[in-house]
Amino acid sequence: MTVFETAERRRVGDARPVITELIDGTTVQSIAEEAWISLVGEEEVLVPLPAELPADVLSSWVDVVGPWTGSVVLTAGRQTAEELTRALLRESAPEVLEEEDVVDAFGEIANVVGGSVKAALPGQSALSLPSVGTSPEVRNTADVCRIDLTWRGEPVSISVQGALPALPVPHDPHP
Repeated sequence: MTVFETAERRRVGDARPVITELIDGTTVQSIAEEAWISLVGEEEVLVPLPAELPADVLSSWVDVVGPWTGSVVLTAGRQTAEELTRALLRESAPEVLEEEDVVDAFGEIANVVGGSVKAALPGQSALSLPSVGTSPEVRNTADVCRIDLTWRGEPVSISVQGALPALPVPHDPHP
């Protein structure tokens, strides 16, 4: 075995999958719809109709670490996040929502969606606790599966995005 063969084998072995090789938008949409029904209610549906997110958005996400590493991110307008909180809390929703209520409820949706995405991925993975705030940065545009939906006429975006930058493209030293 030559040094070139060993190095070539290592580069091939170093290849990590991008999310679109593991899961597609239809699967992510199905996962989101099931989560919505279980958390928000059967009459609350996500419509596969893209719309532009408002300027004032809030994101919630969980990180997945395993053979594929990245984040499952839910993004909506702040007002939509508050309405989702009310829908989750139902009759126990206070008249005036505290920021903590929104963080907990919006984070729970990301947790449920993220857990189902993790379960759909091959191999063993771990799931972080949910975070709420400004969405994590997209590190590799080729490692993103994003769906844009509407709920009650308001835009909601769900993306499954890799946390790692793109690997360098191997070049053939013998063209």
